[in-house]
Amino acid sequence: METRKQYTKEFKLDAISLVLDQGFTIAEAARSLEIRANMLGRWIKENEADNNGQAFRGNGKLTPDQEEIRRLKIENKQLKLER
Repeated sequence: METRKQYTKEFKLDAISLVLDQGFTIAEAARSLEIRANMLGRWIKENEADNNGQAFRGNGKLTPDQEEIRRLKIENKQLKLER
């Protein structure tokens, strides 16, 4: 079974730049980078929808809201155990 490829944030931003800044079509950019066009299109949509720098955070990196929820759940569990 083939393992899933993971791409760095820099690679994704460079790929997006080919389309948005340099005028390549999604298909051309994807072909030159040897990735699927639908994946590049998804990266572009994620980047455009991002309004606070959270696109392409990477594995295990939570948004501030997610981190707060995680912290509160841990605190809640600890308080229940103490009670």
